[in-house]
Amino acid sequence: MANRFVLNDISYHGSGAIKEIPGEILRRGYKKAFVCSDPDLVKFGVTAKVTDLLDGAGIPWELYSQIKPNPTIKNVQDGVAAFKESGADMIVAIGGGSSMDTAKAIGVIAENPEFADVVSLEGVADTKNHATFTIAVPTTAGTAAEVTINYVITDPERVRKFVCVDVNDIPMVAVVDPEMMASMPAGLTAATGMDALTHAIEGYTTRGAWELSDMFHYKAIQLISSNLRDAYAEAQSGTPGSGREGMALGQYVAGMGFSNVGLGIDHAMAHTLSAHYDTPHGVACAMLLPIAMEFNKPAVAARLAEVAVAMGVDTTGMNEDEAADAAIEAVRQLSADVNIPKACDGLVEGDLDQLATDALNDACYPGNPCEATHEQVVELFRKVMP
Repeated sequence: MANRFVLNDISYHGSGAIKEIPGEILRRGYKKAFVCSDPDLVKFGVTAKVTDLLDGAGIPWELYSQIKPNPTIKNVQDGVAAFKESGADMIVAIGGGSSMDTAKAIGVIAENPEFADVVSLEGVADTKNHATFTIAVPTTAGTAAEVTINYVITDPERVRKFVCVDVNDIPMVAVVDPEMMASMPAGLTAATGMDALTHAIEGYTTRGAWELSDMFHYKAIQLISSNLRDAYAEAQSGTPGSGREGMALGQYVAGMGFSNVGLGIDHAMAHTLSAHYDTPHGVACAMLLPIAMEFNKPAVAARLAEVAVAMGVDTTGMNEDEAADAAIEAVRQLSADVNIPKACDGLVEGDLDQLATDALNDACYPGNPCEATHEQVVELFRKVMP
C-alpha cells in the first residue's frame, strides 16, 4: 500500500517571515491580492501588518472579512462572489482556522465552480483544478490550516459542521511568523494550543499513522508540551517570547502529520459541540482529549506510553498501562494549567442522542483506533456535561 504525503510547496518560518510575502507574489506575476481575514484581526491592526507590506510593494489588494468564528456556507458563497467582483488573481489568508478555511473554500470554488453550493465539497470532493494561488498566514498557533489538505465549514440549517478533504485546497505558500501571533489573548492561546496537541496525539494514535507521520507527531507533542505553558504566560503578560515561537513551529509540525493520516473521535465530537453550541473548537478538543485517550487506551496503550515520554513524563519503573495513564494525566494537567474548562456550556441530556449520531457520521471518526457504539459516544459526551 502506498502512503501519500502532501505539504506546501514553500513555507517560511520565524520572526519577520511575513516580509517574504510581496516577493512571492511579484515573482509569480500576480497582479492583485484578495485578502481574507476576520473582523477582529482587521480591527486590532493585525491584518495591516501584511497589507502594509503589500502597499509598500505596490501590490493592490481587496479585503474580505465577513467571516464568522465557525465559518458558514454563506460566508464562503459571499466570499466567492466578492473574489470574482474584486478582479484579484490570488488570495492571501490571514487569521486562524476560520479565515484560512474560508479562503480555502473560496479558492477551490473559484477554480471549480461546479461546487458552488459548498455542501458538495464535503468529504473527499472530486475537484479537477487546484485552488487559486494562496499564501496562508496563521495568527493562531493551533489549527495548522496553512499546511493541511482539509477545511471545516458550518451548515447552520442542519446544525452541523462538515469536513472537506482535498489535495487541491492546500495553500501553495505558508508563512508562519510568531510575530503575527503576538496579539493572541491568553484564552485563545490556550485553546488553539490544545487543539494543536490534540492534532499531534490523535495523529500519533490514528489508524493511518506510519513512520513518517510519527516523526512529525512525536516532535510536535514535545514542542507543544514544553512551550504551551510559557506561551500562555507570555499572552497573560503581553510579552511574547520563546513559548510563542515554539508553539508556532509545534502546531505547524503537527499539521504536517495529521493532514496526511487523519484524526479520530475527539475531533469528531468536537466538531459536533461547536456546531450545536458554538463551542470554540480548541476548547472542545481540549476538554474531550483525555476522555478520548482513555476510551482508545485498550488499542493504543503502547503509543500512549510513548506520548507520556514525549510530554516529559519520567516513566522509569512504569509498565505500559501505567505510562499510558500517565500520558492521560499529563494532558489533564496541561489543560488545567492553561485554564481550559472541563464542561461544555449548553450541553443537556436531551441532546446526547443527536450529538452521538452526528459525531459518528463526522469525517474524522473513521480514523479512530477503537470502534465506538452509539451508546458509548453518548457516555463520552455525558462526561463533559455541566
